[in-house]
Amino acid sequence: MERRTPKYQAIAADLAARIRGGALPPGSALPPQKELSATYGVTLATLRQALQRLEDDGLLTQQAGRGTFVAEPRAAYRLDSLRGLAEDLRAQGQVVTTEVLGRTLRRPDAAVAEQLALGPGRRALRLERLRRLAGRPAVHQVSWVPEPLGAALRDADLTSLYAAVAEQGVVVHRAAEVIRPGLLDAPTAALLDCPAATPVFVSERVTSGLDGAPLVLDRATILGTVMEIRTERAATGLSMRWTRQN
Repeated sequence: MERRTPKYQAIAADLAARIRGGALPPGSALPPQKELSATYGVTLATLRQALQRLEDDGLLTQQAGRGTFVAEPRAAYRLDSLRGLAEDLRAQGQVVTTEVLGRTLRRPDAAVAEQLALGPGRRALRLERLRRLAGRPAVHQVSWVPEPLGAALRDADLTSLYAAVAEQGVVVHRAAEVIRPGLLDAPTAALLDCPAATPVFVSERVTSGLDGAPLVLDRATILGTVMEIRTERAATGLSMRWTRQN
């Protein structure tokens, strides 16, 4: 005897096919839930199971008080490349624009100084940027570059920090990056035009030169509703290690 497919799975599969086939384009609204449940001949509870599955798969977004919408395609933040975020996204065909919100040469706090291995009294360039994907705010970045490189970059075009570093004849050799889940604080939420406590990825990356000395400390707040993290593994390629957070 064949096992019947649960109704919510069949509804999810039908809607997913319509989304992927273009019948329901990104940003379009689904009919009200009562109308959809009547169309499929199921209860609201069954329909909501289907919608939740599609939201978990990144195909739908449910907005309280507004309705259910087809999700915009997410850009992928790749972990297997050593280049700037903007260059990475442009290589995927994404339209990226950068707004420099501020740049100041100053003494960083103790935590930043420690990560950059700065001695007492040394200054660093603090660079704050907002990245937009297809015009939509997606990433807030704060980067620190120690002197003397930071001073040399103070008046440079810093829409691409890695490119500006390369123009100074400095070779980027390696980077160590940690990515954690987080929630938007109020000031950053205002910049990203999202409600506070929206889920985000928080990336902290320390980029080093050939001599092993830190060149850049970068902290990026990435909207989890806009981007996903992706990597590729091979026997001779990327090596990853998972650690448990305390």
